[in-house]
Amino acid sequence: MSGPLIALTMFALLLAGKKFGMSSNLRTMCSIAGAGKFADFFKFDWRADSWNLFVVVGAIIGGFLASQFLAEPNYAIALNQEVVSQLETLGFQDAGTSYLPQELFGANAFNLKTLLILLGGGFLIGFGARYAGGCTSGHAISGLSNLQKPSLLAVIGFFIGGLLMVHVLYPLIF
Repeated sequence: MSGPLIALTMFALLLAGKKFGMSSNLRTMCSIAGAGKFADFFKFDWRADSWNLFVVVGAIIGGFLASQFLAEPNYAIALNQEVVSQLETLGFQDAGTSYLPQELFGANAFNLKTLLILLGGGFLIGFGARYAGGCTSGHAISGLSNLQKPSLLAVIGFFIGGLLMVHVLYPLIF
């Protein structure tokens, strides 16, 4: 259901001459808050892009509705047993039974190391999205639907970076 709706949305945006992306909303919100007084990057007509803020609001509302009304609390997650074993060796006790493992999202998981990882990861994501000229949703959905070569290269880079993170860096961090 979501695939055709995304395609229809992208077609409508193409006809309207608009671009879609989540990271551009941060620039819009910073501009609304007055960041243009401190950096020229934020000096632009944010009202022209304010329509895209509805995407953020929709993502927040959709996530809330899905977690509260569409999730089954006793639903077992269909994970390969080998993946469950690997996660258990990393210290995840409820692997395969919970989408939000307590080792990552529980009250005991928040400490200085977690805070530093979150801050560092957030900085790298923000820097990467700015350096790449957009985030994964902007390049993968909007850029590829516009047949933009830079978006294809960015998406390939996102996948390579994701694979390196999961298979090389993540085991080193945890």
